[in-house]
Amino acid sequence: MIAIDFTNMMASAVENGITDAEWQDAQSGFSAVHRNVANQRSEGVADFMNLPRNAPLLQQSIDFAARVRGRYDDVVILGIGGSALGPIALKTALCSSGWNELTREGRSGAPRLHVLDNIDPVTIVAVLDRLKLDRTLFIVTSKSGGTAETMSQFLIVHDRVTTAGLAVSDHFVFVTDPKNGALRPLAQELSVPALEIPPGVGGRYSVLTPVGTLPAALLGIDVRKLLAGAGEMLDKCDTTELGDNPAGIIGSLFYMSDVRHGRVVDVLMPYSDPLRDFAAWFVQLWAESLGKHRTDGKSVGSTPLPAVGSTDQHSQVQSFMEGPANKVVAFIAVEDHGPDIVIPSAFQHVNELGYLGGHSLSELLNIEQRATAGALAKRGRSNLTIHIEQVDAHHVGGLMMLLEIATAYAGQMYGVNAFNQPGVELGKQFAYALLGRPGAEAARAQWDALPKPDPRWTQGS
Repeated sequence: MIAIDFTNMMASAVENGITDAEWQDAQSGFSAVHRNVANQRSEGVADFMNLPRNAPLLQQSIDFAARVRGRYDDVVILGIGGSALGPIALKTALCSSGWNELTREGRSGAPRLHVLDNIDPVTIVAVLDRLKLDRTLFIVTSKSGGTAETMSQFLIVHDRVTTAGLAVSDHFVFVTDPKNGALRPLAQELSVPALEIPPGVGGRYSVLTPVGTLPAALLGIDVRKLLAGAGEMLDKCDTTELGDNPAGIIGSLFYMSDVRHGRVVDVLMPYSDPLRDFAAWFVQLWAESLGKHRTDGKSVGSTPLPAVGSTDQHSQVQSFMEGPANKVVAFIAVEDHGPDIVIPSAFQHVNELGYLGGHSLSELLNIEQRATAGALAKRGRSNLTIHIEQVDAHHVGGLMMLLEIATAYAGQMYGVNAFNQPGVELGKQFAYALLGRPGAEAARAQWDALPKPDPRWTQGS
């Protein structure tokens, strides 16, 4: 079960909170928002919403993982952005030492997963040098096959594999567009297996495609439960009644807090180490989808920020509590953390220690979350809590679908396309121009026209 308590978002609980009248207005306008996203889904623009019912696509990951089980000690993802953040979030959440299927049932024969989500040579060399290439599988993830970072990684690894005299087809799998892009014909040329990213699913929405389900299945995660949880959340959000639609609630609260109350930063703060990287996954989803120029030229979109409890109670929470009142904090509270430790009763004569005895760490963690939420509300700082029973595949799938749909709704509210990313394209084009890629001549001309470094403003020149 996933539930949302947004009492501390409302004016009855916090200063400058959302009023009853504003909530009623949001309810009145939500039918159009819901309808427009449903239309995007039917048109294939919001195709991520069709993934829980796409059994053949899920089966691609299950079948490939079954065929290669036991063949590899290490799996390495070559990817960036959504191609990396989703798999990282799944690995951290469901292959940690916490409460999940893998620790209950064991991970016999599961490989180690590495994600090369950057091109810093220090990291690339360190990872590649400690791998046994003959026992390693490389997943090359790029929908277009033109991502400079990922393709650079591929060329480096391909060279190492061939130099070692290994068969490329035994050590690579591509995850890419079913028809288009550079990787599809390359897969045929090299006899490399290739799994599909549906054309209507962008990178930051792709975690429930083989982008995420293939590495998850290789690790032994129950990807059927992952998709079942996502499907359950999809069904819950199939209503125009805002108060009954979990994604509608989150999208509306974040949007109204931004445009009407000046709360321009949205913090996702799970009180769970397994969900630490889930917050980073959300940051890309929200930022790349909603930080846009509207057609009228106005810049819109709130800024997402990751945090983790209770660690950040001793760092960022100071700013959340007493800094500018421009933030919404969304907590994720986990009811059952799984294996627990009872704090021993000792040193009863020391006030700072004695009261802790007999409580458990999970109890302490959950109390810290409640106390932080209450303290923020006391200071007039808006916050909400997403409650989940435990961190398992079913709930993680539900959380991912919840936030993806909330993002799509928010795109409608802001009046932007939540499924493109024009703001990152110019930088890519400049990089292509500087590297000499064919077809980047226009970008090179724009680059050459930029102001040159001025010695007056260049320190150390």
